[in-house]
Amino acid sequence: MTISANQPYFMPYFPYWQLIHAADVFVIGDDYAFIRHGWVNRNRILCNGNCTYFRLDLEKYSHSKLICDMRIVQVDAKKMLKTLFFNYRRMPHFQEGMTLMERILNYPERNLAQFLKHSIEEMCCYLGIETRLMTTSLIEGNNAFKEKERIFDFCHRLGATRYVNPIGGMKLYDAKVFEEQGISLSFLHSNVASHYPEDITFANGLSIVDAVMRHSQEQLHDLLDDYTLVDNDGRPVNSPLIT
Repeated sequence: MTISANQPYFMPYFPYWQLIHAADVFVIGDDYAFIRHGWVNRNRILCNGNCTYFRLDLEKYSHSKLICDMRIVQVDAKKMLKTLFFNYRRMPHFQEGMTLMERILNYPERNLAQFLKHSIEEMCCYLGIETRLMTTSLIEGNNAFKEKERIFDFCHRLGATRYVNPIGGMKLYDAKVFEEQGISLSFLHSNVASHYPEDITFANGLSIVDAVMRHSQEQLHDLLDDYTLVDNDGRPVNSPLIT
């Protein structure tokens, strides 16, 4: 079994969805510390030709709060959808994208983690991703561990033989340490930006919102497989993705 994991982000860029697609189970780290100015409650879209933030406003909080303890100020779906309308109304798949975003933004839940999980479920359905989703807050005792020990814990519990990590974690995790736990480690390198350098969505790492306005569901689904799994040295891993 292959597992991937990450914190829940608000409409993250395309490689996040490739990471989910690459696994049998995707573990959402919803009881990790909330980090200000990160990507948990915001992302970037295109506005008047420039990248701008598209965000969920949060209630006041302390620095010690977990993502699952955060609450959203009432989502102004009308205002956010209006922003999308004025910036994407001329895009070829605007209507499909707006219908999707209406479902996501009008979801009444104000708990940040639950709102984000729903948005991930909606987007996975839209992209045709069938990976099973689960949250770390429901894995009893997992939060007693730290850093990679949390990964080992849920991988062992779920019977994982492979763990796929975002490419940014190459300096954080050592494959040899994972091998000692009976887990094969690889990193997902998305090829989309290099194959489609003229596409502003992929070239600039914009939110998936931008992508769904420009590309059809079928196109995006086909692009999910446009990645390479590599080892700690950046060399391709040729073994099967799902075992």
